[in-house]
Amino acid sequence: MEPKTEQARSLTVELDQKDYEILRLLQDNAKLTVREIASKVHLSATPVHERIKRMEQQGVIRQYAALLDNRKVGRGLMVICQVSLKEHDRKTAQAFIDGVSGFQEVVECYNISGDFDFMLKIVVDDMDSYHHFMVNHLNEIKGIGQTKSIFVMAVLKEVHHRVF
Repeated sequence: MEPKTEQARSLTVELDQKDYEILRLLQDNAKLTVREIASKVHLSATPVHERIKRMEQQGVIRQYAALLDNRKVGRGLMVICQVSLKEHDRKTAQAFIDGVSGFQEVVECYNISGDFDFMLKIVVDDMDSYHHFMVNHLNEIKGIGQTKSIFVMAVLKEVHHRVF
């Protein structure tokens, strides 16, 4: 394994094997109680509670969330939208980020390399809703040069940020 750069080392939090076991369990089911986790990792509840609190304070555990079935809540269309900006300056990029951050349809946004600058994961009701979103919201953000929409036909594997 390559040695970590100084910057990577400063961002990395030291975790041991028990921490990783706890994280795996929480990634699979964040509703597990401390006692349930403790029994699975062969520790008592107090050290498990302390480890979880420490990892929350260090930012290793950023949040707990419920994963929804988009179709069952009326969001049947998922789109990956690639966006390139006309200008590559801080002001244009920040205006774009601020704009998409306010749209509930955008559930993920990534700054990427290659032919496009950003990749958005957008979830909407249907094609009409997507058209409305593009025309009345996304395309109103100043500085967008080009977009490319990729329509998700089926989700074959979906692992929500499972790191371990």
